Amino acid sequence: MEQTNDAFPARRVDITTRGGQADIEIDGTRIDPGAIKAYSVSHYAGERPEVLLHVADRNDAQWSGIARIAVADLPDPGPAAGVFLDAIDPEALERAALARPDLGTEPYSLTKAMLTQLGEWARGL
Repeated sequence: MEQTNDAFPARRVDITTRGGQADIEIDGTRIDPGAIKAYSVSHYAGERPEVLLHVADRNDAQWSGIARIAVADLPDPGPAAGVFLDAIDPEALERAALARPDLGTEPYSLTKAMLTQLGEWARGL
């Protein structure tokens, strides 16, 4: 990801992933994995690639140098969850929850099974 720009010189970014873990280096300097909670990479034709680092809320995180800053704002999940729940057929949910092999007999096990089922449906499982 090396291109030049007078205002913001390009930085070499190396990302090595192993399962759910990632090691990130900027110009050869390793970033503490606990300082980053997420990252995303984007590259549009004709533009410079961008790496967006979502910094963990930590008091001891320190950064130095010039950077183009972008603040990631997570959308409110409420409206999307409402649309999803409005589309659920109560009878189908009850049938699916009662048919689950992990349905227990302890108190609230049906509620737990329904929530698990809804989560799986939401993830497309």
